[in-house]
Amino acid sequence: MFHLKIIPYTLVFKRPAGTSRGVYTEHRVWYVVFRDTEAPSHYGVGECAPLPDLSCEYDSHYAETLAAFCRRTEERQAIDAEALRDYPSILFGLETAMQHYWQNRLQLWNTPFSRGEEGIPINGLVWMEDYDGMLKQIQSLLGRGFRCIKLKIGAIDFERELDLLRFIRSRYTAQEMTLRVDANGNFDDGDVTDKLHQLAVWGVHSIEQPIRAGQHDKMAALCASSPLPVALDEELIGINHPAGKRKLLETIRPHYIVLKPSLHGGITGCAEWIRLAEELNIGWWITSALESNIGLNSIAQWCATFDNPLPQGLGTGSLYTNNIPMPLTVRADRLWFSPQKGISDGLISFLDE
Repeated sequence: MFHLKIIPYTLVFKRPAGTSRGVYTEHRVWYVVFRDTEAPSHYGVGECAPLPDLSCEYDSHYAETLAAFCRRTEERQAIDAEALRDYPSILFGLETAMQHYWQNRLQLWNTPFSRGEEGIPINGLVWMEDYDGMLKQIQSLLGRGFRCIKLKIGAIDFERELDLLRFIRSRYTAQEMTLRVDANGNFDDGDVTDKLHQLAVWGVHSIEQPIRAGQHDKMAALCASSPLPVALDEELIGINHPAGKRKLLETIRPHYIVLKPSLHGGITGCAEWIRLAEELNIGWWITSALESNIGLNSIAQWCATFDNPLPQGLGTGSLYTNNIPMPLTVRADRLWFSPQKGISDGLISFLDE
């Protein structure tokens, strides 16, 4: 049998992180820990990391809701995934903690990645800031060996954002460097088509969420006519049941979907999205959503169970001043797991506090 413990924690960003929902300087998360009642050294930890103003289940009572689901899980000695459909970050935390508990090691699934034999290709992310700051980020990513770069756009003048793409393309062809952009719904309906054509000139691989989520007919028309592939992200938030997922994908027919377990249904819900997407010939990739290294490891371990050659959006684990130690490293443009390092003393001491 196991019992559950909740550890609230505030992650502090090394530098303010600009997103479509404003600027983050810290991120409140909750770690859920399964411990064996007879062998306390046998445990599993997962991360519940909702994003205010973005997660469908986040409100002022989130901590109480999490505690209630943890009590229910402890009483049943099982996770009620169906009851947790509308609470994706809680489901993600509980189901990955359970997987860790049953495996009793950080290698949550047996894959070449978990054995340290292969790295997962990832994109380098350029955060929103002024032109000079974004250019400096790009130069750093190029110098580190990334061959897929994603720019969050909409923070500065569009022409200056095109200048950033022009800078990259002056050095690398589309065959040498994949460019992704994420508009976070920032484009106006009136000029979105013109902007997509301007982006297409620079060989952009795809654009995430060009217009505001919730405009299904407009997004469907855009996907049908866009000169570059459209990927859905925010559009998937709050669509937590299979019938709704199928209706959304069949209505909009995007070229790709971008899956974030903390936002889009946990591991269970994202697996549903993948099955539907593949049935409808829609591409996909997996992305972390500002989790600490605990959540990042869980996402990466699961991601590695798929044979998907596209670069994934798994971050670097280096966003925070007080991240939790995990055996994850980025070398060039791949995320690696080091099984020989095992569970760090830092993680164990943190959980025992």
